[in-house]
Formats: sequence, structure tokens, C-alpha cells
Amino acid sequence: MKDIARQAMSIKVESMDMLNGQIKMEANASATYLAMASWCEQNGFFTSAKFFFKQSEEEREHMMKIFNFLIDVGGSPLSPEVTNINHDYSSIVDVFEHTLDHEIAVTKSIHQIVMKARELGDLTTERFLDWFVLEQVEEENTIRDILDMISVTGTEGVGLQLIDDHVGNWIN
Repeated sequence: MKDIARQAMSIKVESMDMLNGQIKMEANASATYLAMASWCEQNGFFTSAKFFFKQSEEEREHMMKIFNFLIDVGGSPLSPEVTNINHDYSSIVDVFEHTLDHEIAVTKSIHQIVMKARELGDLTTERFLDWFVLEQVEEENTIRDILDMISVTGTEGVGLQLIDDHVGNWIN
């Protein structure tokens, strides 16, 4: 029965497997951003906490978008296990630098899936991922802008409060 179901899928098995990996990555991002929100709350960065709560929700939405896509094309989405989430950061700069590193990794992963789908002739998956490719441009740009703002503001004295206040500019 399993082989028959796989034959009826309108997605290539390799694409499905990579998208299941992306589901796990998005779930990990959601949990990571939730941990970052907690760190921000505990350290008095309340606006940044709101930013990361929102980011956590968005990452879960991305995960569900992929999950539902796999259902729609007859694939088998897997509910991811999330472990080893970091809850300890040295500074607000550390939090946002980790965020940028994570977003760059997500971008690379999405690009790899697109290239594999293209190689396999899996146009449906490739077209589905167009939205994610553009979303990652926005995600990386937002974090780079925040890091630039932190660099200009500085982290001495009232700079930390200004940073937290200005992060509100990136909450939609």
C-alpha cells in the first residue's frame, strides 16, 4: 500500500524528504525564537520580546504552509521533534547575530530544495517555494537592518533602551 500511495503523489520523493527537513528547520526556528523572546523578557528587552514572539508565530506558519503543501500533493508530512534549543545568550547583540545566522541557514536550505526540485523537474515544488525565496530576502534584510541600527546606536548607557524601542519599527 505504501508503494502505491507514493506512486500517486504529485511530488518527487526527494523533494518531499527535503521539505520534511525544512518543516523541522521551521519548527526549530519557531522554538528558538520563543526562547529568544523569553531571554529578552527576562533581560528587560520587552519590545524585542514582542518581535521574537511574532517571529516564532511566523516560523510556525511557514512550517504549516509546507506541511499543508505536502498533504495537498499527496505526500507524507512528518511532525518534527524539536530538541536542543539554546536559551542562553550573552547580549541583545548575540541574540540578533544568532538570528541572522539562522536566517542565512534557512535561506541556503530553501535554495537547495529549489535547486533539487529544478534538477528533478518537480515544477510544483519549485513554484511553491518561490514565496519562501522572497520571504527569506525580507527576513534576512530585517535582521541586518536591526544589527545595523544596533551598530549605529551602540550598546552603552541608554543605547540598549533605544535599541529595544527601535526594534518595534520591525514589528508588523
